[in-house]
Amino acid sequence: MPVFHITSLSEPGVEIYSSLTEAQLCDKRLCEEGLFIAESGKVINTALDAGYEAVSLLTEEKHLDGIAAQVVERLGDIPIYAGSRELLSSLTGYPLTRGVLCAMRRPKFSPPEEVLKDARLIVLIDSVTNTTNIGAIFRSAVALGVDAVLLTRTTCDPLNRRAVRVSMGTVFQIPWTWVDSPISSLHDLGFRTAALALTENSIAHEHPILKNIARLALIMGIEGEGLPQKTISEADYVVRIPMMHGVDSLNVAAAAAVAFWELRRPRR
Repeated sequence: MPVFHITSLSEPGVEIYSSLTEAQLCDKRLCEEGLFIAESGKVINTALDAGYEAVSLLTEEKHLDGIAAQVVERLGDIPIYAGSRELLSSLTGYPLTRGVLCAMRRPKFSPPEEVLKDARLIVLIDSVTNTTNIGAIFRSAVALGVDAVLLTRTTCDPLNRRAVRVSMGTVFQIPWTWVDSPISSLHDLGFRTAALALTENSIAHEHPILKNIARLALIMGIEGEGLPQKTISEADYVVRIPMMHGVDSLNVAAAAAVAFWELRRPRR
């Protein structure tokens, strides 16, 4: 593959890493295909294992024979940009992490009915806009046996660079897609829904009724405001995680991990 030894961040091809914002990377008018940035050899390899297509790679010169070598061997005939640590550390907006960045194509998303075809336990993320929380929820979902993730259009992008990094690449290991009419579409697909919220009629997350549901969708919302009242009203169950010492709730990513563990399905 061609290796370009760069001395400036203004060289053609490098603008993907040095100047395009997350919104511009998603904009097909600018990039022909929507793109995202994956960081570190581990995360890039996980994406490649999942079938994601690499467009180019940016790395420190010294890593060509080091931590980037395994990735480079898998990339085929795409541009490899290599520069000094000083040059790459001058990136604005995209500070280099662990010496290797890879621009990759965004996938074509499948409809919810395809993503959820064989799922038994899923999570619907509603309007969560913190990229760290999104990455952490994906990591817990993969680790604790959730079968798929759905996101409302008001939720931040799981392929945001920080979300991918926080997820440690698990965003590539679980089926996920966007959904427009969350509750009704889940009911149509045979799921019972459980909204995590603090209400007078909520049941504890370890309630036996939740563990006997064949197809269960957990609905997680933003901290502070929580889920919209309409979503809570339309859910089959409202679920809480019992708190102690006057604490009213957990961070959404922590709450997700607790719920995933408690409501995990038996392994197939």
